[in-house]
Amino acid sequence: MSIRSNAILEVDALERRFDVSAPWLNRMIERKPIQTLRAVDGIDFVIQRGQTLALVGESGCGKSTVAKLVTGLHAPSGGKIRFHGDRDRLQMIFQDPFASLNPRWRVGRIIAEPLRTLKPDTPDDIVSARVDELLETVGLAAADRVKFPHEFSGGQRQRISIARALAGEPEFLVCDEPTSALDVSVQAQVLNLMKKLQKEMELTYLFISHDLSVVRHMADVIAVMYLGRIVEIQPTADLFANPLHPYTQLLLETIPDLEAPKRDRSPMGGEVPSPVSPPKGCTFHPRCPIAFDRCKVERPERKVEVHNRRVACFAAETKLEGPSDV
Repeated sequence: MSIRSNAILEVDALERRFDVSAPWLNRMIERKPIQTLRAVDGIDFVIQRGQTLALVGESGCGKSTVAKLVTGLHAPSGGKIRFHGDRDRLQMIFQDPFASLNPRWRVGRIIAEPLRTLKPDTPDDIVSARVDELLETVGLAAADRVKFPHEFSGGQRQRISIARALAGEPEFLVCDEPTSALDVSVQAQVLNLMKKLQKEMELTYLFISHDLSVVRHMADVIAVMYLGRIVEIQPTADLFANPLHPYTQLLLETIPDLEAPKRDRSPMGGEVPSPVSPPKGCTFHPRCPIAFDRCKVERPERKVEVHNRRVACFAAETKLEGPSDV
């Protein structure tokens, strides 16, 4: 994995396993083995300062587990996470603004909490002024500080979540599906706000989403996950122009095209295999339209980046040798 001096986050061979076995007595009576779910199965990526790296993939592929590993909510089962910055300046924006805000607290207290926790000696008047400033920064009014979360729309609640994250003066934000619970019309407003804040505050984002049309707007680099593994990493423009992995190609075909709404699209075949008992070889081969015998018995290994591109696919590896303007 290529490492650059400006990296703020390096993830190397990261794993997270969960014991999903039946209770001990049931296993003894029914003679069932211990079952382990590999939610994250040896992934690598690097995020540069000021960059947005997006993790995309279907539900259950391990994206949110990566977010919890990076923020320390889960401990890794293997591999390393190197954060080149102040851990207190790493914050998270959660997926559901309806569930991530305390309904019994007024908005002012919600936003002030990170500041009071990280800098407990800050005078009350400075905390109060900072809360007002943050509310206005995210497009709300200072007077909103006295309201409760239920008095706001979904988009406004997510703006409150962003203000709360900014209260800790972050340099790195983990954004776990921050717009998936919002109406499409509101999504664009929140995404534009996040891009504006990134530019003004020199923020770095790990942006997690299942929606490629969203990450196309947000990300500099896209990492595609499937069943706990990263199958492809490319700069955003390159990935949309020349997707290397068959899974990425199938994901791109699901994006609606306003210019050709009735275009022929190949449906993604089959169901996602169980992460408890994944297929041998390449885990995507049961659904892959170009799989061959080697794919069924040998797993593509993590590949060193070439021209800022990486793919875990035997059929696509030769494409990496092509030129790049990155």
